[in-house]
Amino acid sequence: MTDDVKVKSSRSLLTLIKDLPTQLIALVKAELAQLKAEMVSKAIHAGVGIGLFAFAGLLAFFLLALLITAGVLALALVFPGWLAALLGAAGLAIIIIVLVLVGIRWFKKGMPPLPTKTIGSVKEDVNAIRGMGKYDH
Repeated sequence: MTDDVKVKSSRSLLTLIKDLPTQLIALVKAELAQLKAEMVSKAIHAGVGIGLFAFAGLLAFFLLALLITAGVLALALVFPGWLAALLGAAGLAIIIIVLVLVGIRWFKKGMPPLPTKTIGSVKEDVNAIRGMGKYDH
């Protein structure tokens, strides 16, 4: 190679190196814009889905109320209306108490809400990397 060619190639390499931060910033900005657009689209879809689930839940609540009413009216064919309503209320109270007790048991199993096993595993990994402990995995 001649000296002139070496200078031109080194200049273009220097130019490339000089332009690298600008290109990296542009790339990061483009990636962030794409991420934002994708997340907005996903959030809109998730929001519509959540709204539909909420409306379905509301309709399910009214359906349950109608079914309970039908049950009370059916009991009213056998018992006086007031007794049918009391029996329906007692049945619902029993179901509510059972659900609350089961819910409390499940809630207590989830406490504390920290990922304690993962935290312990990460601490072991950090200690193993530092050479302070054994890596058992």
